[in-house]
Amino acid sequence: MDLVVDANIIVKWFIKEEDTEKALLLRDDFVAEDVQIHIPAHLPFEVLNAMRFNPDVSQDRALQVQNALDRYGFVLHPLRDEFARRAVHTAFARGLSLYDAAYLALAQSLDAMLVTADQALLRAAGAAATPLQEYAPVGEP
Repeated sequence: MDLVVDANIIVKWFIKEEDTEKALLLRDDFVAEDVQIHIPAHLPFEVLNAMRFNPDVSQDRALQVQNALDRYGFVLHPLRDEFARRAVHTAFARGLSLYDAAYLALAQSLDAMLVTADQALLRAAGAAATPLQEYAPVGEP
């Protein structure tokens, strides 16, 4: 199954927050190769920025997270061509930042499920996004 996940999901893999347990179930499905994760190219910047501004994260820890992001092997999508046009259209049509619109546009382009814990993105995406809280690990009903 193809998924698009936004940065707030990936941050939960490294920092304990609300719904971290659900995010880790999604990560486990990814590591087991039960799901494939597609990301816009800016996701590592967003995740590492969250590390940078978390007072509990040291520079060494942020570098470990960066290394982990490199090793995970997400399918990376640069913002260009039709994907870029769709992201810009989505941002304007739904009142989203281009960062958030890129996740929704990518999911729609790939006919993939968008999983997020971002309430504003969930509201703007409507049925096109699945809340993290509703993510069911592969093999569960």
